[in-house]
Amino acid sequence: MNNQNKRKIEENTEDSKQFGKLIFFIVLSVFVLIIFRFFYVGIFHRADGVNLRQKVEQLYAKRTEIKAKRGTIYDANNQVIAEDTTTYSVYVVLSKEARTFDGKPAYLKASEKDKAAKVLSENLGTSYSKIKKILSPKDPDVYQVELGSAGKNISLETKKRIQAAHITGIDFTPSEARLYPNGTFASHLIGLAENENGKLLGIMGIEKNYNSELAGRNGVKSEQTDIEGTKLPWTKAVARPVKNGDNVYTTLDGHLQNYLETLMTKAEETYHPKNMDAVLMNAKTGEIIAATQRPTFNAQTRVGLNNSWTNTLTESAYEPGSCMKIFSMAAAINSGIYNPNATFMSGRYDIDGAYVYDWDRNGWGPITYRQAFIRSSNVGMAHLEQQMGAKRWLRYLKSFGFLKAVNGPGLGTEASGAIGYKYPIDQANTAYGQSIDVTVMQMMQGFSMLANNGEMVQPRLIKKIVNPNTGKTVYRSKRKVVGHPVTASTVKQVLGMMQDVITDPNGTGQAYKINGYNVGVKTGTAQIANPKGGGYLTGDMNYIFSVAGVAPLNDPKYVLYITMQQPQTFGNEGAATKALATVFNPMMKQALQDDSSNGSNQNNKVPNVKGLSIATAKQELEKTGANVIVCGNGVKINQQSVAAGQTIMKGSKVILVTNGAKTIPDMTGWSRNDVSNLANMLGIKVHFDGTGFVKSQSVSPNTVVTKNQQVNIALQ
Repeated sequence: MNNQNKRKIEENTEDSKQFGKLIFFIVLSVFVLIIFRFFYVGIFHRADGVNLRQKVEQLYAKRTEIKAKRGTIYDANNQVIAEDTTTYSVYVVLSKEARTFDGKPAYLKASEKDKAAKVLSENLGTSYSKIKKILSPKDPDVYQVELGSAGKNISLETKKRIQAAHITGIDFTPSEARLYPNGTFASHLIGLAENENGKLLGIMGIEKNYNSELAGRNGVKSEQTDIEGTKLPWTKAVARPVKNGDNVYTTLDGHLQNYLETLMTKAEETYHPKNMDAVLMNAKTGEIIAATQRPTFNAQTRVGLNNSWTNTLTESAYEPGSCMKIFSMAAAINSGIYNPNATFMSGRYDIDGAYVYDWDRNGWGPITYRQAFIRSSNVGMAHLEQQMGAKRWLRYLKSFGFLKAVNGPGLGTEASGAIGYKYPIDQANTAYGQSIDVTVMQMMQGFSMLANNGEMVQPRLIKKIVNPNTGKTVYRSKRKVVGHPVTASTVKQVLGMMQDVITDPNGTGQAYKINGYNVGVKTGTAQIANPKGGGYLTGDMNYIFSVAGVAPLNDPKYVLYITMQQPQTFGNEGAATKALATVFNPMMKQALQDDSSNGSNQNNKVPNVKGLSIATAKQELEKTGANVIVCGNGVKINQQSVAAGQTIMKGSKVILVTNGAKTIPDMTGWSRNDVSNLANMLGIKVHFDGTGFVKSQSVSPNTVVTKNQQVNIALQ
């Protein structure tokens, strides 16, 4: 029994030793693994597939993004068309739970609701009742309300006016935005940029087509910091410099562009057309000087945008009507089949059982082919097309640049046009602008031959693109010859007939006579295809009326082309030509006057006139051709609106403020931007009503104004 117990004890002791050894080896193995793991991590800085060094760096890395400034868009005279700014969206807190840090109410009190509605409606251009309704939601638990589109993209000036009312609960959210100081200014061509996810993105026009150039590239600064965010001294900051967007300079003349906008707005309000287009081009170079369309929109306020997305200047194709006779006559002369004294029977022309009619279906009896152009005879042009032959005429159409996009710098997406050319009647129709679809820019490109002895140049909207950081011009557009369809002799004859359209007693363009200037035109009246299919629309107003003019005839430079689709009335003018003349005549005259006023297109440097007497300051500035406006009753100049050394164009406004009491000038006809500049100089507040140019002002001219005084401006 004792031996058995002894053996059991020995066996238990042995088992304990074995178990102890096992535990020892397990602990040792774990320890070795830990040591191995420690050295592995220490050497390779990895654990479970994760790079620990990168993790630590990320944990203590401070990465800062430096936003790039979007490039500015300028006109040809270096005046801003579009630039970066900060705008604000207004909201109103209604919840009584909203409190400031020190416990004071931060919501709109019921006692101030009427006052808030009044202040907001006056400053946001919307009705009192609409604002009051928004401020009185059916759900009593609503925390805050926004004020729709009227409360978005408001200026700093408007924000300050609202804040001046000191109404608790009204607050603002800032956002990066785009400022368009001219409002309605070639809006479809310049386009828009909108804030998307904190970044401005071009959505139409130049803003979209040149977005990559304008946007620039954000910079990045990355550095190692301690747990409190302080940079570690032994580390180096890694940076990628910010590249601000390039500045884009257009060919638009701001003075003429604004004038064209004014004329077109007045015509739209008088005749109520479905659509209008107008382009003024330096036909020698292809530079577009002014261009606009109706309907349009105000790029700053977005008023009108919902009804006006299509850029009809480039994207819309239409049948041009009789302005096409410039090309058919040029082709007939150039091909040698034109005899100015040969005659034909006007009124109606039978082509294989289909008829071509003149606008006066009775015709004028037998007339010459020269008279066919002057009277705008469709029958005469159809005869000339038949004599040329369909194949030759089609070659001319293509050589004039039709049926393919112009693709000029800055013009963006363009339609190519189309043609119906299967039957002889279709072929004849194209000679007077039917059965062929064209774009405005195709017409402008073709018209350029009139100023270049038969050579055509490509229309262009972009002058140059400049890197603002280096001042280096990274792109410059050049005059581009795109064809030479006819000879100089041919052009000379066409110009002579265009002059006769105005001066001949039978001419259709007598309304376009401009005293003191030698101008040539061709008028047009085009039928409109029935959108429901089958033939053309009927009725006195269902046409596209147009005029294409060139001046001065002795050395053509400007081409002005205007179209008006389906006006509702011709007003007091009583005829399409007279209605179009309300835009054409003053616009062409202004361009010619600017061109002939002793170098009015030249830029002149502004002198420093601060501290000078009024008389001396005016004398110095008038040497540059400036339009000098003096505000104040003092004797010396304290402020000038254009800094010394800057260049201006003749006729540009330069506002001077004296050292005495400040007075307000007559601002009739001024742009919104001009008024805002004056307000900043005088320290007054301005409230605008409407869009366009100044129609009236609440404070009479030459009245003394005081700081923070409000002046109401009506725009039209």
